[in-house]
Amino acid sequence: MSMSSVLNYLASLEQNNTREWFHANKQEYQEAFGEFELLVGNLVMELRKTNPKLPLVNPKELTFKLQRDTRFSHDKSPYNPAFRAHIGEHGKLPIPVGCYLMIRPGGRSFLGGGLFADMFK
Repeated sequence: MSMSSVLNYLASLEQNNTREWFHANKQEYQEAFGEFELLVGNLVMELRKTNPKLPLVNPKELTFKLQRDTRFSHDKSPYNPAFRAHIGEHGKLPIPVGCYLMIRPGGRSFLGGGLFADMFK
């Protein structure tokens, strides 16, 4: 599988954002998510070259679930059509400090790093 296959899977999920479609395409999800985990693992190894404090952990421990909390949202689609990971010196948490990776189709992927602190002006 390639990154274009990952993006194609996520685009299909975005167009068919139902539990039925997700479960019918579970194999494709597992393959796409496996490719994303390889990317996260490679990114960790590259980042460790300049920050050896980053832990060597299973990439699965750095990723977020696709399922959305729809309790208070007007958008009731059950899945976030993006693969996301947070890489920090303490693993995925605490979140504001570290690197954030989001793979999303349509030119909406993002890689950034730093401190997120919206409570400061």
